Order: sequence, then structure tokens, then C-alpha cells
Amino acid sequence: MSNNIIQIKVEGSSKSHSRTDILARDVECVIDEPIARGGTNLGLSPTETLISSLIGCTNVITHRILEKMGFKVFNMDIKAITKFNRDGVGLLEEVEVPFPEILLNIEISTDASEIDINEAKKQLSMFCPIAKVIRNSGTIINENWVIIS
Repeated sequence: MSNNIIQIKVEGSSKSHSRTDILARDVECVIDEPIARGGTNLGLSPTETLISSLIGCTNVITHRILEKMGFKVFNMDIKAITKFNRDGVGLLEEVEVPFPEILLNIEISTDASEIDINEAKKQLSMFCPIAKVIRNSGTIINENWVIIS
């Protein structure tokens, strides 16, 4: 086991049936539901927060990998299209894999070659902790990479 295991502390305070105020380090955020679902629309929903975490982690780890390989990332845009089975949140039936598939459309401008990007993709699947958790839950994550010169 690695000596690099740390504790991450995040606190949540219920403000209503739909709103949770989150505190991590000295950063505050709100997780909420849209008005159509009885929320106040002050933040991302829990499911949107999960997908946003995947986008954020993909960004951070890709940058780290390419920088370690000696390349620069000039711009990177990531869009996620997620299939979501709402039977579980609707309390209709238990759903083992609520997100059967996530498509990440990744546009990247970099000085890395296509061969180097392919190596970065392999490493991304090895090192992105959010993607690992999501994939290990049974979700298929497909990535569509577009390299912009």
C-alpha cells in the first residue's frame, strides 16, 4: 500500500430537501435541484456534479500527463453526453448502473502528435481517479478526441 494515501474532508449541510451546502477546504459550493424538480436552481444537481467531476479530472490529468511528456496544452474543451437511467432516483426500482454510458467529446489544441495523444489517452485511463470509479461501477466511458492544430 502506498504512503500517499490521504484523507479528503468534505462537509455537507442540508438546507432543504433539494439543496446541500458543501464545504471543502475553504471553498463553498451548492448542490441543488432545478426548479422543475422542486429545487432552487442555485447549483448543479448531484448527477451533474458527478459528471462535472469527470470533466474536471479529465482536464487535470490530461494536462499533467502531456506536461510530463514535455508537451503544452493550449486549449482543451470537454463536453459530456450522459445516458442516465432515472428509475432509481424515481424510486421505481433499484438500478445497478444508473449511468450506462458517458460520451466525452474532447477537443484539444496541443503541440503533441497524434501518437503522443494516443499514449496520453492510455495514461488517462490509468490515472484519472474519477473515471476509474465510474468505469468500475459498470459505466462505459467513450472518448471522442479531436486534435486541433
